Amino acid sequence: MADRPVAEVDITPALAARLVAEQHPDLAHLPVRLVTSGWDNAVLRLGPDLALRLPRRQQAAQLVLNEQRWLPVLAPALAPETDGDGVGVPVPVRVGAPSGGYPWSWSVVPWFAGRSAVTVPARERASLAEPLAEVLARLHVPAPAEAPVNPVRGGALDSRTEAVRGRLASGLIARTDRLGQLWDELVRMPRWPGPPLWAHGDVHPGNLVVRDDGGLRALVDFGDITCGDPATDLATAWLTFDPAGRERFRSRLDALHAYDDHVWARARGWALCMGTALAAHSDDSPAYAELGAHTLEQVLEG
Repeated sequence: MADRPVAEVDITPALAARLVAEQHPDLAHLPVRLVTSGWDNAVLRLGPDLALRLPRRQQAAQLVLNEQRWLPVLAPALAPETDGDGVGVPVPVRVGAPSGGYPWSWSVVPWFAGRSAVTVPARERASLAEPLAEVLARLHVPAPAEAPVNPVRGGALDSRTEAVRGRLASGLIARTDRLGQLWDELVRMPRWPGPPLWAHGDVHPGNLVVRDDGGLRALVDFGDITCGDPATDLATAWLTFDPAGRERFRSRLDALHAYDDHVWARARGWALCMGTALAAHSDDSPAYAELGAHTLEQVLEG
């Protein structure tokens, strides 16, 4: 049984092309092709250099608005290089409004050539460690009072106990005794004591674009952007990397940001939380089911 929520609007190339023609007629000559339809958004390629990001359900509509509001503010610090070698972020270049039966705002964003890191074996992702650490170090600064708050990312780790326990009891996950014991240990870590920091909220291989030479081309999908505990983002140490890559990632981040051991322990807890979600809810995506298994293996390894 597929776990992806049912789309509340059927987003087709024809629908997307109509919205572009109505609201951005100078782009109407560009071909439109569906690339992927995830839990929250459909992504369609618009010509060679652009993409369209359209919410497929009401719950995702605010996420696109958050991207439109905050990515232009954050991007100059996140992607300061303009020579083509820096790590890109998908700052909207145009915005779209509800129209003709399509009920939500939508975005035109850059298209980043490359492949999703979820298709790259974990042992080959270590080259992403330093550039990803540098992007996150630039992102993890105090957020303003009006920054968005995500109900399931960036908050207290123990707020996810019920969800994690439910997944461990589902019968869909192996080694539940060890994972449960580890969860009990990690949720006892002190909470984040500092000011709320900006956080991407969903840093995993599926949101990393890899260049042909193995470098990090872009960090995408800022829909879960939030503020709070940076440990949510640091969970990618277990989602994305094997032990060697994780050591490189942590070493570079510690040199830039000097997180204490409690932050990294909570990050491991967040990785356990996300890994159980992937393992229990990826029936319709072998790549993400494999990512869930990888994450839980890495979490247990340490």
